[in-house]
Parts: sequence; structure tokens; C-alpha cells
Amino acid sequence: MESTRDRLINLLAENGDNFISGQVLSESLNISRNAVWKHMKELEKDGFQMEAKPRMGYRIKTFPEKLSSNTIKWGLDSNWIANKVIHMQTVESTQTIAHQAAQENASHGTIVVADEQTIGRGRMDRSWHSSKDKGIWLSIILRPEMPPNHASQLTLLTATVLADVLNEFEILKPLIKWPNDLLLNKKKTAGILTEMQAEQDRIQYILIGIGLNVNHSINDLNEDIRSKATSLRIESDMEWSIRDLIQKLLIAFETAYDTYMEHGFAPIKEKWESYGFKIGEDIAIQTFNDNWKGKFLGISEEGALLTESKEGKPVKLYSAEIDWFSEPL
Repeated sequence: MESTRDRLINLLAENGDNFISGQVLSESLNISRNAVWKHMKELEKDGFQMEAKPRMGYRIKTFPEKLSSNTIKWGLDSNWIANKVIHMQTVESTQTIAHQAAQENASHGTIVVADEQTIGRGRMDRSWHSSKDKGIWLSIILRPEMPPNHASQLTLLTATVLADVLNEFEILKPLIKWPNDLLLNKKKTAGILTEMQAEQDRIQYILIGIGLNVNHSINDLNEDIRSKATSLRIESDMEWSIRDLIQKLLIAFETAYDTYMEHGFAPIKEKWESYGFKIGEDIAIQTFNDNWKGKFLGISEEGALLTESKEGKPVKLYSAEIDWFSEPL
């Protein structure tokens, strides 16, 4: 249900540069004139620049870049994603907050966004450095009606969404490293963490965690990762609007998710392979009890990695450590 604050922003926005009187706002929102004034003050705290004139009313002069639940939702033309936005300045991990929200019945499409993560984490509990106001740190709560063993396909779907959004900018040439890393110039700029709460045959909820390095300079990256990590700013030599990128990402995700739920994984597989890093090249593979080198063939109909066995035959791998950068034997 749309909040009073959202309705107020929409009323002001619909009037563009024209003023709208406090009385009209009061009657339209069914609140007092004093309550309208208090809402205006809250909007100013969020970074909206408001103008008020006697006998004329209010208007928005400029919209903020500062992240908040209001600024993320403002202008976001979505059907279900981000109908609820939980924004926090500093968290250990957006995934932790999203788990709590999901367990408290947060709706499908709820997102958790933070300015900073202090204990950001990636796949296999690896740490993810999440600098304040430098990147996109968010989690999406999903409640899909699908078998639990299909949940990993949403990781691959999300990777294609990130690649599509960045590919809109000609200066960026994204590639996807199976299963969940986005590369620019062969360096990691984004990662995806998918977590699930499920029973044997029923998903309670899925969390899609996204970390994207946006406005980091090289000095913002820890020394130990500078040779293998990057950001949009480093690769493009320009500053990016994090709010605008979040909105692009959410709209693209909603579209891709709806397509997936209607048509299945096949369109995602095709798109993923169009961005696939090192498809057709040799990679080094290590499983629990073996290691070898073989050609990366793409992904299977379910999303598993397809490669060659030691004998040169196609084999599916659902979990393995891959050395993508070693030289072929």
C-alpha cells in the first residue's frame, strides 16, 4: 500500500515546477496542514530541496542523489519490485537484514539497501569490501513458486541483469565468470550471493544479494585485491549516480524475472553464454577428489558448468573450484 509520503512526492512531482497549495495537499492526502508541513521537513532531511511560498504552496526544486527508501522509489516505474524498500546507512550485511525481514513476512520484491556493509560476504563465506557510499550493496527478497533445486538459476539470471545494465554503456564491456562474478577488463566488479530458506519441496524465500563496486578509486580498494578487482569509475574514468543505477538494475531484474517465470531458463542460458567469460577456452578445474584442465563449453539447461572431462567428454559440474586465469597445459 502506498504510504502518505509516497503519495505526497507523487502529487508534487505531477505538478512539476508548479506550486500546489497546502490546502490541496491536505485534502488530497486526508491529513492536516500541519502534518503536510512536517512531511515537507522530512523530505528535506532526505535531500529534497523544497520551495514554499505564501498563498502559493509547495514544489520540489531538486530531487536528491542521497539514498533513502523515498529516493529509491521516486520515479521507479515497477510493478512489484521495491514496493517496500528498507534503507539503512550501515549494516553488517544486507543479507542478514533481509533474512530477518523475510522471516517477519516481508513481501515478495522487498529490497534491503545499505550505504555501507561492515561484514559484507560473498560466495563460500568470502569477505566483500563494501565502502561507504561507493557502491551498490543490496538484497532482494523473492518468494517464487518453483522447486528449490532451481534456485541457483536465479544467480545466473541476476548476473545477466547486471551485464545487460552495464552493457548499455559503450565504455563498459562486461563478462560473467561462472557462476556469480561480473568482470570488467578481466577484474571483478560485482558479485552475487543467493541464499534460500526452504522445505524439501517448497521455497519459503530466496535472497539475492548484490555487491557492485561503483565509485571506488584505486585507493579505495584494499591493496591485496587491487590486481583482481575494479569499479565502474576506474574503468570509465567518470562518477556514477548510484541511485540511478539501482533503479536501472531493479527494473531490469523485474523484467528478467517475469520472463524467466513465464518462459523458463532457456532465454537466460542463451543470454548468459553471450557474456560468458572464457567459453571455448581451457580452464583448470578442482573438485573434491580430482583436478584437471578442460575446455569451458558453456552452461547446461539447468545452469551447471559444462566442461570437458579428462577423457575429453562433456561433463556437468554443479560445484567446483575453477582457476580461470591459469595458462593451458
